[in-house]
Amino acid sequence: MAATTRLLDLQALDLAIDRSSARRRVLESGGELAAARASADRAEAALGELRLAIDAMNRDAAKFEHEIDSLSSKMADEQSRLYGGAVANAKELASIQHEIDNLERRRSDREDELLALMEQREDLERRAKEAEAEATGLRAALQVVGGDTAEELERIARELEDAAGRRAALAAQIDPDLLELYEELRAQKKGVGAAALIDGVCQGCHEKISAVELDRVRHADGVPRCEYCRRILVL
Repeated sequence: MAATTRLLDLQALDLAIDRSSARRRVLESGGELAAARASADRAEAALGELRLAIDAMNRDAAKFEHEIDSLSSKMADEQSRLYGGAVANAKELASIQHEIDNLERRRSDREDELLALMEQREDLERRAKEAEAEATGLRAALQVVGGDTAEELERIARELEDAAGRRAALAAQIDPDLLELYEELRAQKKGVGAAALIDGVCQGCHEKISAVELDRVRHADGVPRCEYCRRILVL
């Protein structure tokens, strides 16, 4: 009984070692770090695209402003001709007025286009500000993940070293043949070679042991085994 009880202690320790080892493999593969880096890169790429779009809008706005200034200058020249007194011909004056109206219409159109562009740019600038905050946060998170990963790997290494020592001491107290069977079953049963029997239920496969089989297991001279999963049973 004592030997199988120690075996259950060994099983618990082995499962803890398995979990720590699996976690170490995940960290060493860089999966979490790679995911954090990818998120930060995507956020920065999105921010870059927004900034490029804002730059393009600024260039378009400058062109509109230049065209508006040019149209205003031409209107001023035509108005000077219209009201300066140098032109007296009615037909020519009507032509000048027509040109002024045309220039004013074109300037109004450009002003409307510039206003719409400015509204679009304002929306892009808002989105760029939000994207910049997100990119900054994700880049900071990446640094934290990197530091946390290194710290966690160091902690896991210490835990595994300590667990290895405790396992060797515990395994030395178990009959070699029983230990060998346990190791074989662990390899076959996803890391679980021994399981407690609680209220007639095997905690390895969670099957209810029949009354007849339970009585046989309790009075067997050999190593008690589950009739369903064949793991070693600890009564």
